[in-house]
Amino acid sequence: MISRSSELFARAETRIPGGVNSPVRAFRNVDDAPFFVARADGSKIWDVDGKEYIDYVGSWGPAILGHAPKVVVDAVHEAATRGLSFGIPNPLEVEMAELICDWVPSIEKHVDGLLVKAGSGALTHGRADSAGVPRAFADLTISLPFNNIDLVRKAFVENKEKIAAVIVEPVPANAGLYLPIGDFLSILRNECLVNGALLIFDEVITGFRLARGGAQEIYGVRPDLTALGKVIGGGLPVGAFGGRAEIMDQLSPDGPVYQAGTLSGNPLAMAAGLAQLRELERINGWKLLDELGAQFEQLARNAIKDAKAGVTFNSVGSMFCLFFAPGPIVDLANARQSDLKMFAQFFHACLRRGVYFAPSQFETGFISTAHSAEDLERTGSVVREVLASL
Repeated sequence: MISRSSELFARAETRIPGGVNSPVRAFRNVDDAPFFVARADGSKIWDVDGKEYIDYVGSWGPAILGHAPKVVVDAVHEAATRGLSFGIPNPLEVEMAELICDWVPSIEKHVDGLLVKAGSGALTHGRADSAGVPRAFADLTISLPFNNIDLVRKAFVENKEKIAAVIVEPVPANAGLYLPIGDFLSILRNECLVNGALLIFDEVITGFRLARGGAQEIYGVRPDLTALGKVIGGGLPVGAFGGRAEIMDQLSPDGPVYQAGTLSGNPLAMAAGLAQLRELERINGWKLLDELGAQFEQLARNAIKDAKAGVTFNSVGSMFCLFFAPGPIVDLANARQSDLKMFAQFFHACLRRGVYFAPSQFETGFISTAHSAEDLERTGSVVREVLASL
């Protein structure tokens, strides 16, 4: 019997490139076609054929309270009754800017053309450079491995007074998940200061998930600029960046760097994000997320140990990744040693048992405050059973 998902994907392939609107969703990384979701609630999603899954993708991170949390849905509904988009300032964008600046000390001001390396989809597909990006852009960018401060210092020496900024995910989470070793981030901060370069943190994934103030709060490092997204939209599309006032004052209309957008400060996205962030604070969500993350880490590590599997488990707070490779995994080169065929088998076996992990070895798993201890116990049992079978 042909499933509804199969029918929808066949239709999508005739009108949408690859049948999906974002490459990893195509499931080509796991040699399959995607299922289509009908609805989501809390820690669960249901596909159009009625099957239920415990979800650890969480819309790739923003569903930190789980799917369709009432506090966020109510805020969006209320905002929608007043208008969907204005294209002119509204109070909610001021509230969001104030909240971000209050929670992240390195950001004094906040705002709502570079692609040299793409995300996890490009890693799996084996095409690291994006077609259409002029070679000259890539020539102006130095790509270095994470956790290697010696190569950072060498780059500064070989490009004396030419490096404008160092851009880094403080906890890389779009090529699997690995953590900074020792004082890597603080040394990176110092090298930028000594060499007159800006330090830019990409906290699109880690911001407001790992802590109230993001990864920079945990590691005690203050960047010059920070990129944000995911959680601050409450599930709706949004992106923002902010930093030191003297840098942000270079943006139009105060400065010469032009930036604009019809949907910037969109009232629905601002309402959703504010509701989600305030609810996180009200319930002390970060403590809960850390507790849930610790529970799942123990379950996963026990399953790996008992199965004697060649799997490395990396985690921090409510984020995790199972690499089908021996550890330690501290950078992209280590992550690339993963057995992608073995990961695909693991993915499908878990999916058949009602547990949905990201369909790519190079993606991070996310736990939400809606995940229950029972969800994690069930998932741990599935992981144990599947690893033993592999």
